[in-house]
Amino acid sequence: MAVIIPHSSPSDKVASPSVTIGVDEAGRGPLAGPVVAAAVVLCKPRPAGLDDSKRLKPARRAELEAAIKRRCRWAVGVVEVEDIDRLNIFGATMLAMTLAVRALCEQISEEVGEVLIDGNLTPQGRRPEWCWPARPIVGGDAIEPCISAASIIAKEHRDRLMRDYAAQHPHYGWDRNAGYGTPEHLEALRTHGPSPLHRRSFAPVAQMALF
Repeated sequence: MAVIIPHSSPSDKVASPSVTIGVDEAGRGPLAGPVVAAAVVLCKPRPAGLDDSKRLKPARRAELEAAIKRRCRWAVGVVEVEDIDRLNIFGATMLAMTLAVRALCEQISEEVGEVLIDGNLTPQGRRPEWCWPARPIVGGDAIEPCISAASIIAKEHRDRLMRDYAAQHPHYGWDRNAGYGTPEHLEALRTHGPSPLHRRSFAPVAQMALF
């Protein structure tokens, strides 16, 4: 099941008659858990110190997430494991991005000038409901502030989900590895088999052949 998480507009208004939306995802590579995409319209002035979420220390990333959420407009799209296995991870990522942008556009009255997406591909032409001008930017999470902001929101949101899931399925260390195939996670997978939150379409999970 796909989930969209919109956020109501803060008091700060975007002054431009058209807006640029930054989009990034978190969770394409893990063996377990959802894929999450975030869409952000930056406020003015934008939070200082935006960068690729992977290059930020956890404490700084959390501070920036709070600043983005407090002052800017954002939304999150979450696509769960069942749809990842049904669509494949690429298709699920395109869906998550679409859900995030659609939820954000429902909040704003301005015209969308462009959606900037981290990577080399966009949902344009790949999701029938995608209807916004889109431009992919390789490495955009490090060079385009609005994409950096989206990367922070997406990663922080997904990491929280995985910590919550770790309490339900403590064997796999998801609070430490966020579902990625670390040695600890792979050993637990061999010992305990896949959980309902594991991606059956991913080879290390499929090879367990225990479901």
